[in-house]
Amino acid sequence: MAKLALLSVSDKTGLEAFAQRLVDDFGYSLISSGGTAKALQAAGIPVTKVSDYTQSPEILGGRVKTLHPKIHGGILARPDEAADQADLSANDIQPIDLVVVNLYPFEQTVAQAGVTLAEAIEKIDIGGPTMVRSAAKNNKYVSILCKPSQYDDYLAELADNGGSATQAARQRYALAAFEHTAAYDKAIVGYLSQQPLSQQDADGSASSSWAMEGSVVSTLRYGENPHQKATWYQTGASSSGWAAGKILQGKELSYNNLVDLEAARQIIAEFAGADQPAAAAVLKHNNPCGVALGDSLVEAYKAAYAGDSTSAFGGIVAINRPLDAATAEEMTKTFLECIVTPHCTEEAKAVLTKKKNLRVLEMADLLTGPKETVKAIAGGFLVQDADDIVAVTDAWNIVTEAKPDAALRSELLFAWKVVRHVKSNAIVVTHNRATLGIGAGQMNRVGAAKIALEQAGEGTKGAVLASDGFFPFDDSVRNAAAAGIKAIVQPGGSMRDQDSIDAANELGIVMVMTGVRHFLH
Repeated sequence: MAKLALLSVSDKTGLEAFAQRLVDDFGYSLISSGGTAKALQAAGIPVTKVSDYTQSPEILGGRVKTLHPKIHGGILARPDEAADQADLSANDIQPIDLVVVNLYPFEQTVAQAGVTLAEAIEKIDIGGPTMVRSAAKNNKYVSILCKPSQYDDYLAELADNGGSATQAARQRYALAAFEHTAAYDKAIVGYLSQQPLSQQDADGSASSSWAMEGSVVSTLRYGENPHQKATWYQTGASSSGWAAGKILQGKELSYNNLVDLEAARQIIAEFAGADQPAAAAVLKHNNPCGVALGDSLVEAYKAAYAGDSTSAFGGIVAINRPLDAATAEEMTKTFLECIVTPHCTEEAKAVLTKKKNLRVLEMADLLTGPKETVKAIAGGFLVQDADDIVAVTDAWNIVTEAKPDAALRSELLFAWKVVRHVKSNAIVVTHNRATLGIGAGQMNRVGAAKIALEQAGEGTKGAVLASDGFFPFDDSVRNAAAAGIKAIVQPGGSMRDQDSIDAANELGIVMVMTGVRHFLH
């Protein structure tokens, strides 16, 4: 009796050639359902429709096709179990050797604009995951393929092993199948959890479980340090984010490059949009060395680089405008690891070729980032919403007698947008839409302020200062005023806020409290 293969696929890439090889080279008989059977018949490949094999029609508009004992009995039967074989014989069921199933395109559907809940629900596959799991469970005897990219590997496996897959191969396919269904279920949960009256309880409590799944983009040379292994995964059914970016030149991306690039993307996303001025951010080790806005991209880059030219050596640069030749020329004057831009002009590409190891990436969408952040801890992990709240200056509380005019308010907003992306405790000093001093990651706020003010030097005269957290005492306010700072933006919320307000009033400087804290650990 010929071996039996069940084919039921949504993604029909490579289907006809694969099925023809199964029949011609390895003697398989085929059964298929719905559109898969039609595609094979149209290609002249012999196939039996599932409904003919089971003698049960497809019902409920195709919702029920393969949920039948002749299908799942054939998949789950064990050749070395006499009772199983007796059941097959009694019910006229043929063993199924190979299951080829991929699922309804749920992720691709919900990614489309304007998709309704009803449309999404119809893309939740039922029979497909059941067949996949059945075959994966019985991998001692059955092979399961759930991706077109596995077809050539399976055919080679048959060719190398007398027409049968090895146990090791079947186990490998089974693992990939369970990963596939886990990712599918995660996508459904993720979508439904965002719908009204869905997974979230009325009181807003979280789901009782949370999972993350990804497919390998590349194995990295190493992690943060050479002794650490690292792998880059992408989430979702199609490439997005950095996995969708285009590397124009340079060495392959490292773990640290990717971490820094994401930090750079988050900063530059603050200034995304056609209504925003040109912006440039220079980063090192997850912290900005300099960030600036300008009337032109080259002006913004020069100002960002000048914010801390020493630390910028070996840094990452992100910009919010297409990279032009003039800016590219400036960038080649120092050693940089990576440049990321929405687009690189041909003239800029020609300039950058003189730095052959410089990594240059095009990423059209620098705005869209993850909705959640995940951090591993011993015995588990923490999940939180991304800190992507948009600053609304109308909600700020101006707590001092001195009030900011429109220009000063704009400068305070720029400083506030930058400080939220600096490791806590964080202080940023800015003037004329450019950072002059950044104090990052200090154990106390006084230390962070001291670093930022000293780095800014004489530039503090008439500058503004932003703090990611409140001032527990008035000492930093007094130090800032002594250096010439004319305005401070901070969250507020300390029991001793009034001490800071009183000091600001005494010293004649503006203080704005945002009511929002931006710790970044």
